[in-house]
Amino acid sequence: MKREDLTEKLLDIKREKGWSWKHICEKIGGYSEVLIVGAIMGQMKLTKPQAANAGELFGLSKAEVAMLNEVPMRGTGTPMPPTDPLIYRFYEMVMVNGPAWKALIEEEFGDGIMSAIDFDMGIERVANPKGDRVKITMSGKFLPYKYYGASGNVPEYGFKEE
Repeated sequence: MKREDLTEKLLDIKREKGWSWKHICEKIGGYSEVLIVGAIMGQMKLTKPQAANAGELFGLSKAEVAMLNEVPMRGTGTPMPPTDPLIYRFYEMVMVNGPAWKALIEEEFGDGIMSAIDFDMGIERVANPKGDRVKITMSGKFLPYKYYGASGNVPEYGFKEE
C-alpha cells in the first residue's frame, strides 16, 4: 500500500463514521491538531504510540500503523501553484507579503530563516459581527545562516549585529 492509499482509506473511514477532526485528534493525542491532521493527510509522521492509537481508532493493519510512523515524502500531491482556492490563498499571502515578512524578520533577527521544523502553529475561530475570522499563529525558531570560513572580527553566524 502506498501512503496516498492509506490517506484515502483514513479519509473514507472519517467520512463513513462522521468523525470530526477534533474527535480524531483527541483520540490520537499528543500533538497539535495541525500536526495530527497533517499526518492523516500524509505530510507528517506520528510517534509509535500515536500511530498505535490511530490504528486502534481506524482499525488498521500492523503495516498501516507502521506507515503512519514513517517519515513521509512531504510536499507531494500539491501542484505549484496550488489549484485549491484555500491553499492558493496561502500561496498568494506568501507571494504578496513574503518580501515584507523577510525584511521585517531580518531587521529584527538578522540574516537567517524561520524554522518550519522547530515550529508551532495554531488555528482558531474568532467571532466577528462582519463574519467570523480565521486566526493562524505561527512560531518558528530563528536559524541564522552560518558564514563559512569566518575569522577575525567577522561573525560566524548571521544574528542581528548591534
